[in-house]
Amino acid sequence: MTPAKHTAENMFILSNTNFLCFNLLFLSLQSQSSPTTTTWRRLPSNPNSSASSSLCYKHRSHCVNGDSISLDRRKIEEMEAVDATAELRSRFIRLLSGRRSAQVPLEVKPAKPVKEPLYQGTPPPKFSEVMESCPKADIPNLKQLLNEENLYLTTEEGEQGHLPVLILSVKESTRSKRPAIVFLHSTNKCKEWVRPLLEAYASRGYVSVAIDSRYHGERAKTRTTYADALVSSWKNGDTMPFIFDTVWDLVKLADYLTARDDIDHSKIGITGESLGGMHAWFAAFLDTRYSVVVPIIGIQGFCWAVDNDKWQARVDSIRSVFEEAQVDSGKDVIDKEVVEKVWNRIAPGLAREFDSKYTVPFIAPRPLLILNGAEDPRCPMAGLDVTISKTCRAYEEANCADNFKVIAEVGIGHEMTSSMVKEASNWFDKYLKP
Repeated sequence: MTPAKHTAENMFILSNTNFLCFNLLFLSLQSQSSPTTTTWRRLPSNPNSSASSSLCYKHRSHCVNGDSISLDRRKIEEMEAVDATAELRSRFIRLLSGRRSAQVPLEVKPAKPVKEPLYQGTPPPKFSEVMESCPKADIPNLKQLLNEENLYLTTEEGEQGHLPVLILSVKESTRSKRPAIVFLHSTNKCKEWVRPLLEAYASRGYVSVAIDSRYHGERAKTRTTYADALVSSWKNGDTMPFIFDTVWDLVKLADYLTARDDIDHSKIGITGESLGGMHAWFAAFLDTRYSVVVPIIGIQGFCWAVDNDKWQARVDSIRSVFEEAQVDSGKDVIDKEVVEKVWNRIAPGLAREFDSKYTVPFIAPRPLLILNGAEDPRCPMAGLDVTISKTCRAYEEANCADNFKVIAEVGIGHEMTSSMVKEASNWFDKYLKP
């Protein structure tokens, strides 16, 4: 491998990462055997300080009935962090519950394979080299050995409360508990799109799971169902089709997966591309049963984008709802005010208390790999400085710094690449395989 090349000024790298105070290093790592990637690393704020001085806290004393009691500041901060996590999750679940139709018991109903999946927007190509790039075990008769399950989970009343699920695994002569991974598709696609990934992981001993997110796949009737749902949410404020409603489904999915006797309930991973990456992010924040997390081109700073006038690319991905809001607001163009209004309406708190800098750190201490494009206009890396910094600190304080990694692939915009697929595969194998 060629020496690392600096792409940020006044930065340097240290091999020891056991520090609580740090800056971020933006490195371009180049080699002949792998594509160029950018990795965020933790650095001490003072390069001359020792690890021990950075990790040591002073005790603070409290007086009770004249007796001095010495409290470990780190323990106090840990307790406060637990309280903060519980409170934020509680607020988020109240938000999800507040826009819900009547809740019903979780039911499982059989379904049939989808022969002609519905893709919205521009139809994708029939073959995806990226989707086919996932490492696969060399099993000549894999297709014949695959066990395919198609089913519906009832997550709430109403049409959108029927969650379509596709599960692939390799048939076994003896039933054993295996790790599972949930794969989440991007905007306008469906669970059938990720089938090559399901097959690849199933060949390696995983139970592979995919769903149709809200208003996609079997939950859509036309090529504009998702766009129409976003506009309806803006108009009526009674649903949250952008991210949050599907997160509710993923909690119910975890209920189902942890009731199966062929799945190791402590080893359920979750990943997704773009919109699916956002679904993975929020599901993992809310539900700790997702034990290993790999959001791909999904983590972003919504508040930062609004404050720094970098919201255009994200807005363009679901433009119709913003155009509707622009007209309703009496504006000539979509501006910052319109963007804030839309986020507050269709996904309350997304650009405020539930933004990435507040929610991503609470995924700690579970293994988390963030995969982004270094030039992604929808997920600008500059907007993740605070998120990454706070998340690094959370993992350091949990004494598991190696459980967190960020890779930003240089020269890549909003695109999932083969190298990202392979990095995700390696991460899951590292933490979920025996």
